[in-house]
Amino acid sequence: MKGIEPILENNRKWVEEKRAADPDFFNRLANGQKPQYLFIGCSDSRVPAASITGTGPGQMFVHRNIANMVVNTDYNLLSVLQYAVEVLGVEDILVVGHYGCGGVAAAAGNKQYGLIDGWLTNIRDVIRVHDAEISAIADEETRLRRLVELNVIEQVRNLAKTNIIQNARKGAKPRACTAWFMILKKVCSRI
Repeated sequence: MKGIEPILENNRKWVEEKRAADPDFFNRLANGQKPQYLFIGCSDSRVPAASITGTGPGQMFVHRNIANMVVNTDYNLLSVLQYAVEVLGVEDILVVGHYGCGGVAAAAGNKQYGLIDGWLTNIRDVIRVHDAEISAIADEETRLRRLVELNVIEQVRNLAKTNIIQNARKGAKPRACTAWFMILKKVCSRI
């Protein structure tokens, strides 16, 4: 099989397996969603949100972009955030980064990539803010790993600055959101 056929076949198998294990599975999902989590993560194909968190359909709302950015002019992210918090009632938001992130590495380098350069400017701001710490790290891999960590922390801070999260924390429905940051292979921490 070539092209999209393996994907379609895998989907058919998945549907059959789900129906065999739970005949009412798709009926329950069709009745709506009430996820507890919003996952803001990198678009990297090696970071499958449901797989790394052990969540199933309906348990986590997901937004992905290059380098798990929370940018205050990104209407896609803000729309997902607002829907998750104000409509779905999500209470836990995870900003998830990963070591070996190509977006972070690209932002740390001097090469031009075209359209994505504008997006990478946001990570370059993280570098600027933490320049003394990052510049003091001699080993490039260690420096990039720390930049991944700092980028996630800064994105959680950006998340906290949105009026969506500020209003949720004031006690407006739903309850105040808790933002977490997670870097793959590290323990989840609350901010």
